[in-house]
Amino acid sequence: MSTTAVDPVAELESFDEVWLGGAVSGVVAGGVMAVVLMVSSPAVIVEAIPGLYGLSGPVAGWLVHLTHGAFFGAMFAALSLGAISRRQLLGIGVGLGLILWFIGAGTIMPIWLQSIGFEGAARIGVPNLDAITLLAHVVYGGVIGLVFPFLAEL
Repeated sequence: MSTTAVDPVAELESFDEVWLGGAVSGVVAGGVMAVVLMVSSPAVIVEAIPGLYGLSGPVAGWLVHLTHGAFFGAMFAALSLGAISRRQLLGIGVGLGLILWFIGAGTIMPIWLQSIGFEGAARIGVPNLDAITLLAHVVYGGVIGLVFPFLAEL
């Protein structure tokens, strides 16, 4: 009689089972991404991200960014239903990171900052696509894809 190891990823069948794991994975990935941004472009975390909500400073920036990370982590969980391998989860994560980079950070964020009169927003083009934020979003997606299988069943 042979036993086959079952990959827990293949058993994720409903959003009710995975949303919390996705949100926590998103916070972890958002934290790693925020470190990348603090090292490479701190104004993104300290000014631009909290500026979306009329806030400023590193604490507000981190809180807003981690909240966004949790939201998009839950979205990742929904997108991951039916994934059968860790490799697929990594691909879904990196794909989500690329979408968030292009649509979120590259398009919605500069338009939003311009619409609220954020200082310095006038010099931000639309789309605002640069290598630093690309790297940061790919890191987010990669980390969430790697961490999620361990937290999916919280």
